[in-house]
Amino acid sequence: MRYLLLCGLLCIGLVTQAQAKVVGKEVDYQTGETTLKGYLAYDTTIKGKRPGVLVVHEWWGHNDYARQRAHMLAKLGYVALAVDMYGDGKQATHPEDAQKFSAEITNNMPMGQTRFEAAMTLLKKHTLTDQTDIAAIGYCFGGAVVLQMAREGLDLDAVVSFHGSLGTSKPAQPNTVKAKVMVAHGGADPFVKPEQITDFMSEMNQAGVDYRFTAYGDAQHSFTNPAADTVGEKFNLPLKYSKQADEDSWRDMQFFLQQAFAD
Repeated sequence: MRYLLLCGLLCIGLVTQAQAKVVGKEVDYQTGETTLKGYLAYDTTIKGKRPGVLVVHEWWGHNDYARQRAHMLAKLGYVALAVDMYGDGKQATHPEDAQKFSAEITNNMPMGQTRFEAAMTLLKKHTLTDQTDIAAIGYCFGGAVVLQMAREGLDLDAVVSFHGSLGTSKPAQPNTVKAKVMVAHGGADPFVKPEQITDFMSEMNQAGVDYRFTAYGDAQHSFTNPAADTVGEKFNLPLKYSKQADEDSWRDMQFFLQQAFAD
C-alpha cells in the first residue's frame, strides 16, 4: 500500500513539473529588531494546501542559488521558502566574510534557531501550506543548520543536508528528534573527516533517529552547485560541481520527502 502511495506521489510530481507555473516573491519577516529577507515560491496550477519546505543557504548567504532550489521544490508541488539566516539579506563575496557571517550563527545557535523558527512560522502561515507537513533542506552551512534544528527537536517531518558539516556541540538526545534525517555527502569532501562521519552515525544511532546517510562516489564539497568550480578556482578552495551526484541526491531527496510526508 505504501509503495502504491509513493508511486502516486511521484507521478503527481512529474505531471506537476511538466505543467508547473511557479511564482516567486520576496518576503520580509522579523526576529526582534532584525529584518530577515526570504523568498517564497509555489506553483499556482496546484489547488489546495501542500507541504512546505524551508531552504537554508550556503555560507555565502541568501542568494540566487537558494532561490533556484526553492523554485525547484515549488515545481515538485511544495510551498518553498528560501530563508535568510544572516539578516537583511546579507551576502558574502569572499570566504573570509562568509566565515564571519556563518560563525555568528554557529557560535550562537539559539539566535540561529530563533531565526529559523521565524521562517518556519512564516511558511506555516501561508494560505497554501499544510501546517502539519513541514521539512527543511540545507546546503553546506545550511546543511549543518537543518541538522541542528532536528537535534533540537523542532516539529519537522524531515531534514535534508547536502554537503553539510556533521559536527555539533549539542548532540541529539534519545527520543528528542522528531524529523527523519537524510544526509547527502560528497564521498571525497575534504571538509568532512571519516571520524566525523563515524561520530555522526553513532550519535544518530544512540539517539534513535530515523536517518539515512549516502556518500556520492568521489563528489567533493559543494557538489550540487554548478558555480562551485568557478568559486573554487577563484579562491583556491576544494569545491567542485558533480552533475551526477547533484541529480542523484536530488532524486533521492524527492523520494525521501515523499515518504516522510506520507508516514
